[in-house]
Amino acid sequence: MQTKTAKLIDGKAISAKIQQELLERITKLQPKIGRPPGLAVLMVGDNPASAAYVRNKEKACAKVGIASFGKHFPTETTQNELEEVIEQLNKDERVDGILVQLPLPNHLDAVELLHQIHPDKDADGLHPVNLGRLVRGESGLRSCTPAGVMRLLQEYNISVKGKQAVVLGRSILVGKPQALMLLEADATVTIAHSRTSDLAAVTKNADILVAAVGKPGMIKADMVKPGAVVVDVGINRVTDADGKSRLVGDVDFEPCCAVASYITPVPGGVGQMTVALLLQNTVDSYSKKLTANG
Repeated sequence: MQTKTAKLIDGKAISAKIQQELLERITKLQPKIGRPPGLAVLMVGDNPASAAYVRNKEKACAKVGIASFGKHFPTETTQNELEEVIEQLNKDERVDGILVQLPLPNHLDAVELLHQIHPDKDADGLHPVNLGRLVRGESGLRSCTPAGVMRLLQEYNISVKGKQAVVLGRSILVGKPQALMLLEADATVTIAHSRTSDLAAVTKNADILVAAVGKPGMIKADMVKPGAVVVDVGINRVTDADGKSRLVGDVDFEPCCAVASYITPVPGGVGQMTVALLLQNTVDSYSKKLTANG
């Protein structure tokens, strides 16, 4: 039996800390701005997982003092109708952040809807303008999940500077912005993916390994460099032999614990941070109202 040596990176605790910080910020800002910050989450259709995510976001908003302007639309809602709603929210002074809950029904173009959101209200940090700001190293709203990963590393005093970082996954949601954020923090970054030849040779070189591919247990212990920091962004629902379903990450957790120095659990790791950073983006947009009005 391998002994478990990796320290757990507790996303739940850090997320709670961020929410407490946001509550304090809002308490100070609200008398000056004259209203609470506002977040609008748009959901289309009746995907039960999406409904659960939206409920979690609304609960988190209530906890820190953010007003929710959530809208739930029937599956048959058209692209034009949603674009009009986004346009109204762009103009609505009470709304600081807008988010379209994915996935959307097949007849809708998610990218086109994202482009309609004003970059300064882009709570998910995925608008091309905000991604461009990240590429250029300029300040702007950052993609929530990779920004959450960076905050976890910072909270645990894990220095990225000069380290070899490997990001497994190249999505615009996580992989690409994650690589850019690590690069911005002075890591030497490799992006690996499903077409990478001899993947284990690449991942074994990583001081910091970020797995974001959506394949349960893909990262095995023999793919991890001894003493590496392993960050598991994957959230996959698997069904056990007895028919019970549970959440697992992209990392084969127990065996990798025996090799890594730090590791994020699933659940309780990066997933908790995504919502916290969504709230932080909303409050960052809100706080800009002071400078704009001042």
